[in-house]
Amino acid sequence: MSAGEVVFSHGQESGPWGTKIRAMAATAREAGWAVTSIDYQGIADPLERVDKLRAYCAGLAEPPLLVGSSMGGFVALTVTAGTPVRGLFLLAPALYLPGLEEHLPEPPACPTTIVHGWRDDVVPISGSLRWGERTHARLLLVDGDHRLTDNIDFICQALAMCLAEAAAG
Repeated sequence: MSAGEVVFSHGQESGPWGTKIRAMAATAREAGWAVTSIDYQGIADPLERVDKLRAYCAGLAEPPLLVGSSMGGFVALTVTAGTPVRGLFLLAPALYLPGLEEHLPEPPACPTTIVHGWRDDVVPISGSLRWGERTHARLLLVDGDHRLTDNIDFICQALAMCLAEAAAG
């Protein structure tokens, strides 16, 4: 029996089983969680991605823990409006971007952790700071760029902590 399910949402330009997701999936499996990574390739519209993730979550027996990177972070967070989740783990989430800001939900009633690189030149760190200030989410700022590939070990440790907290209730 698994501790629950972790559902990954990749970024705009990546795929469902990129380097970070493979590493995090291994961490989740080691902690006893089932893993799924939604494939959004060919879906450019973030709101269509939200619909796809929402439909997937609706078929689950228990609320998942959502992990999203970049645009996948926006997607995971946005799904929490009307979809119960056990937690959110967001990497450089695309928050407060023009045209998408009005779709951000009220802060979800679940633990949220954000990891963002100080040197991110794709998604402004200001969105993560703003969301963290608004929601008191756990905000982990690292010496990294948007891809965060130099921070994978740290990210996996942080995810392991979130999974342990979610499993404990």
